[in-house]
Amino acid sequence: MPSPPSEEAIIEALRGVFDPELGSDVVDLGMVREITVEDGVVTVGLALTIAECPMRSQIENDTVRKVKAMPGVQDVIVRTRAMTKTQRTELMNVARRRARDNAAPTQVNPTTRAIAVGSGKGGVGKSSVSVNLALAISHLGYRVGLLDADIWGFSIPRMLGAGARIEADAETRLMQPVHVLGIKVVSTGLIVESEETALMWRGLMLSKALEQFLQQVAWGDLDYLVIDMPPGTGDIQMALSRMLPQAEMVVVTTPPKNAQKVAIRVADMARRSAMPVVGVVENMSYFETPEGRRYEVFGHGGGRELADSLGVPLIVRIPLDPALGAGADEGHPVVVARPERPASAAFADAARRLVELVPPADAETCTGRIAKLLSALQGPPNDLPAPGGHAVGGAATRHQP
Repeated sequence: MPSPPSEEAIIEALRGVFDPELGSDVVDLGMVREITVEDGVVTVGLALTIAECPMRSQIENDTVRKVKAMPGVQDVIVRTRAMTKTQRTELMNVARRRARDNAAPTQVNPTTRAIAVGSGKGGVGKSSVSVNLALAISHLGYRVGLLDADIWGFSIPRMLGAGARIEADAETRLMQPVHVLGIKVVSTGLIVESEETALMWRGLMLSKALEQFLQQVAWGDLDYLVIDMPPGTGDIQMALSRMLPQAEMVVVTTPPKNAQKVAIRVADMARRSAMPVVGVVENMSYFETPEGRRYEVFGHGGGRELADSLGVPLIVRIPLDPALGAGADEGHPVVVARPERPASAAFADAARRLVELVPPADAETCTGRIAKLLSALQGPPNDLPAPGGHAVGGAATRHQP
């Protein structure tokens, strides 16, 4: 009779036992909590997500078959128990990372910086922030795309005054984004018959729509892709973290403390999905009179408190500005139509700050870092690229939309 296998050999065999729901093996998922070998009898302790896991029988049977097939094993005993809350959290983190690592390729270049603009609830001006932030980044000279991932509640086309429709290329069969005000835009609002059309879709269809926008749209070369997320922590948020691993999140909130308590949920969801939170934008922060007097109409401190609790910067406080709402309703974004307004200045500051926090890919290369160091020490030489640009023929050029 062969000698019983070692614990290490049994662990390797158990890597062939998969949880079909989570798409990974029981070893990597941390389900194997105990292995003992005594007189040819192997006892395996498994911790499942819940005691009545639907996959329990399959996982137990696969475990028995894999281990019993090993030389020196006479019998296999599987002892199953439910995971603790901490163990379930660790397992889900592993499963989400696996899903991100195995995500199907998209048409979004891996070097494109993807900024998801999220909020805990509706009514905080998230879409308005997405539109004007995308345009403000574009005004810095970067190539920018804007994806309206609020599949049900699309509003981006109206805010931009976009009248064109998304069309598919006859040869590549890829959808072509609509060009509006120097940025590339995709939204279900550019596909349906009218803005009043209701989309009667369930969660899976929403995820499939997002998948199409990422995998079947010819985005081309972009420096930044701004993604207007639906409010809350639903299917779209979870799908995005899986499909677009480079995505990072900016959380939009308003000054009241209760808004901050809601907004922290979307940040928690992002982090649980291995999506970094870049910073916080506080919208509707104050109203400023022409004489320069400020009134904090909706309270004070929600954005700062949220940023501090997350350990990220408060990127900007955007004032209440009548031109901001009017521009959204009329299809004339404030940063384009009214650049002299306080809200426009705030968005310009936000764009500059965001580019500092999430620099374009070429600025993070070793060469880019050396260039920045030389620039700081000696001043910018003529043959070094400006931020966001490339050196061509001895002159600094910026990306043009």
